[in-house]
Amino acid sequence: MTVIVTDTGFAQDDWEGGFEGSNVLELASDANLAEDAADLSGIELVRISFPSFADGRGFTLARQLRLKGYEGRLRAFGHVIADQYAMARRSGFDEVELSDELAARQPEDQWLARADWKAHSYQARLRGSTAAR
Repeated sequence: MTVIVTDTGFAQDDWEGGFEGSNVLELASDANLAEDAADLSGIELVRISFPSFADGRGFTLARQLRLKGYEGRLRAFGHVIADQYAMARRSGFDEVELSDELAARQPEDQWLARADWKAHSYQARLRGSTAAR
């Protein structure tokens, strides 16, 4: 089983299309978007793998996909930690998929503490405000 993390906390996965269909694209953290995601038409869900919490290449891929114009559902999965949630959201992810084991080690309250990701940007701190603009 897996747990989905959104700005409202933990939820069950509501994706019903399976992960093998032509409307789903799974990308490894070392994917080359020019080759692996050249045509995003018809893609409803992109899942980007995080093989380790120390591997931040998935954040770059998410940002590049959004800059390319991808507007569908974007999901990080694998070894993402609660401290990385704000970065995941700022880079373009809609949600994070965790194993039950990882969710047990990082309870929902740890993720919710970072759910107000717009208010805790370094730009807002530099401006002396807690609200991002």
